Amino acid sequence: MSRRKAREMALQTLYQLDFNATEPEQALASALDEAGDVDVKTRDYAWTLVDGATANRAAIDAIIGGLSTEWKLDRMASVDRNIARIAVYEMRFGSEPLTPGVVINEAVELAKTFGTEESGRFVNGILGSLVKNKGTT
Repeated sequence: MSRRKAREMALQTLYQLDFNATEPEQALASALDEAGDVDVKTRDYAWTLVDGATANRAAIDAIIGGLSTEWKLDRMASVDRNIARIAVYEMRFGSEPLTPGVVINEAVELAKTFGTEESGRFVNGILGSLVKNKGTT
């Protein structure tokens, strides 16, 4: 299983959902078609991320909004916002315990690949604040 590939597909799916009125299953199917040959465990983890991030979206967005001092959620770049959603889901709501440093590193790498020049720092700042303020968010 490739968690990185699963995160990429989840990001593509959540991004698509930001701009299109479609069901998460259809959006993920589109991302999977584009990805080509992906093993079952990677597909399953991508679905876990999409389903978890959408099911917990209100709580996740409240966390992100509370941590972002410079940008309101609706003004954030969609890529940055959705990378943060995936990472917050993994750290706060996911059933599998993952080290925050690993989740943050993966999120920053996604931001560098799919976002702007500033995306990596922005995502790192949001997620770093989440770890520092774990008891207050």
